[in-house]
Amino acid sequence: MFHWLKRIVLVCCRPLTRYVGLSSGEDGVLGGEDLPALWHRDLEKHSCGEFSFAVVQANQVCEDYGHVEPGREGTFVGVYDGHGGHDASRFACDNLSRHLITLAREKGTIDEEVLNNAFAATEDGFLSIVEREFHVDPGIASTGCCCLVGVIWKRTLYVANLGDCRAVLGHIGRFNRIVAEQLTNDHNVRIKEVRDELRALHPDNPNIVSRVGSSWCVKGIIKVTRAIGDAFLKKPEFALGTIPLRRPVLRADPSVSSRNLQAVDKFVIFASAGLWDLLSNEEVVQIVHTYPRQGIARRLVLSAMNVAARARKKYDEIMNYDKGIRRALHDDITVMVIFIDHEMLNDELTVPGMSVRGFVDTHQPSHFNIEQEVATESELTETECTETEPTETERTETEPTETEPTETELTETEPTETEPTESEPTETEPTETEVTETEPTETEPTVTV
Repeated sequence: MFHWLKRIVLVCCRPLTRYVGLSSGEDGVLGGEDLPALWHRDLEKHSCGEFSFAVVQANQVCEDYGHVEPGREGTFVGVYDGHGGHDASRFACDNLSRHLITLAREKGTIDEEVLNNAFAATEDGFLSIVEREFHVDPGIASTGCCCLVGVIWKRTLYVANLGDCRAVLGHIGRFNRIVAEQLTNDHNVRIKEVRDELRALHPDNPNIVSRVGSSWCVKGIIKVTRAIGDAFLKKPEFALGTIPLRRPVLRADPSVSSRNLQAVDKFVIFASAGLWDLLSNEEVVQIVHTYPRQGIARRLVLSAMNVAARARKKYDEIMNYDKGIRRALHDDITVMVIFIDHEMLNDELTVPGMSVRGFVDTHQPSHFNIEQEVATESELTETECTETEPTETERTETEPTETEPTETELTETEPTETEPTESEPTETEPTETEVTETEPTETEPTVTV
């Protein structure tokens, strides 16, 4: 029915083939395999479907980090877009998922509170590093990270973000058309509502937002209003140069939302700002919907690179641009496309859980096991209680010094003298007077024998 729409999209994409080796054929063949700065996992499995993952490096040192961790109970997705260096983004990639899983295990569930607390723990952890290393490396105070996290758990999609990374859902709308729905808020002062919010929070600072060339910036420095790190815009003791702080300028509390997945929800694209600076939500969703799953994240990265090349008329040179130099054309770009197969939402993952990070090709075991961990701990507790209770009662019977505070109790426990004498002569033979004399010691049965 909508074959004509697909043909229009294919025609629009066809010119891209001459630039970065991006094929527009319906067979889904891609290029870019020989580009050293491009890393990709074309198709892998997660807890309720498949995912495609790609990263292209533009900076001399890649400031983007990406992380997908499918487990048997759910799937974790993290995009960490660094600025001012890679320290904050690397720290967030190493620690945010760990904090989230730890907090979720303690609570026995995942919810918006767990996500908020995981971001707060990550922020506190990185600021403590800044405080420790600031006197040796003051530049660490100016490194920060925009974070985007998604979690699929129990048929619910949770999304939390700081900065201008973005999650966009592709779902089937009216007339069976694919629709792009943005799930996150961009904390970027190019948006008027964000500028107004910042000015309202700083009424005594009329220059809190200003124009730098054609762009809006916070304090003339940065475009985002929320991030992990950027300590020099949060604490006066880390302020650099002539940037006096009366109160924190940037925030680290994420925007958090949740969505019960419906049958019309087909996929979610998680990506750093490098993609969204070059392609619109609708363009990205249409590409994912039109082309095969295999290599779709790589296709999006190459599509964005071609847009950058066309803008600078560098059609033939972009493939030869080295990292660092390519930053003049585009930013680091991280893309994950998470496909949702609804028939698998209630099933356990059929392959072992793994943790995949951009530019890292080794499989690491997944730690996404929230409910199983809680169940294991409760079972261990019950087992320990069952094993220790008989032990405690046996000790009370075999330690007379603790259970015989009076002579009457001793008399009650020995109704006859002949029965215990036949079965256990060494323990029951002493008389009351002998017990009284030898009570301070623990070797009284030996003395009587």
